[in-house]
Amino acid sequence: MPARKAARVQERKRLVNRKFRSGTRTAVKKALAAIEAGNEAASTVVQAASSALDRAASKGIVHRNNAARRKSRLMKRLDKAQ
Repeated sequence: MPARKAARVQERKRLVNRKFRSGTRTAVKKALAAIEAGNEAASTVVQAASSALDRAASKGIVHRNNAARRKSRLMKRLDKAQ
């Protein structure tokens, strides 16, 4: 019985984590597109992506080092573009 309950809990967590991970990926893609396009609003979009990565890392959905690395690469690209 405990294994079935654990499976149900894992499935619920998987769906929630999937939503966060998908949103994070979308935010990063938007930021990269804004940087490539040379938008003036690129810095705000990058800030939103950075925030999404921090949120995912704080919830344990993405490892904190992974989030830090992605943020660093985004910032590097933004600085290079400006």
